[in-house]
Amino acid sequence: MIKKEAMKIISSKQIATDTVEMVLENEYISNHATPGQFLHIAITGHTLRRPLSIAAVDSKARTVTILFKIIGSGTETLATYQVGETIDVLGPNGNGFPVQTGQKPATVLLIGGGIGVPPIYFLGTQLKKFGIQVQSIIGFQSRDYVFYENEFQALGETFVVTNDGSYGYKGFVTDVLDKTSRFDRYYSCGPLPMLRAVSDNLRGNEGYLSFEERMGCGVGACYACVIPTEDEAGYKKICQDGPVFRANEVIL
Repeated sequence: MIKKEAMKIISSKQIATDTVEMVLENEYISNHATPGQFLHIAITGHTLRRPLSIAAVDSKARTVTILFKIIGSGTETLATYQVGETIDVLGPNGNGFPVQTGQKPATVLLIGGGIGVPPIYFLGTQLKKFGIQVQSIIGFQSRDYVFYENEFQALGETFVVTNDGSYGYKGFVTDVLDKTSRFDRYYSCGPLPMLRAVSDNLRGNEGYLSFEERMGCGVGACYACVIPTEDEAGYKKICQDGPVFRANEVIL
């Protein structure tokens, strides 16, 4: 259930170029958030809330970790918030990644691009708890934007890709798909062109896609974030029905 909560900032630091990791404290959200869900955060001086993915939770410490990229005045303001301040949050929002759908997969492939990397890291930590083997591909613009490489390596074999080749493999996440071992299911989060390329390259495989999208209300009332689907409904709302969908469910 979505609730309006005050979350206290425990820590905030820049971990890569224009990328901030912020740890927030809240008992309810840390106990109810699942991989793929997001927080809808109110920012001083801005009318619309900002949807930010969850990178980790620690129910014992009552903390939730978010990562965000500074790309506009809203996230610029959020990055200035100090430890000890509180943030007005709606959450946890949306439907996340299905972890136990049908037969439990033995091996999964996680594919993330840019700020789509945090939610699949959260997912990976949970999959490991179920004894599922994890391999990952994470893509960034360049060396300066790379983050969480060691954290992914702790989950399993990880391939880092940069657009300019300044770190890891050169190209896009789809350029190293042939280097991965066999997998039973894939999960991916990132910008739409990346998700389209992943879906096209892995057609025929069971997969789930999580969409990054600008949102208005964040609770399905304004119809600002819709996506065409294959079912009779025609369109679904990313904030409410998603942000995670079956790869063969959406029209890209």
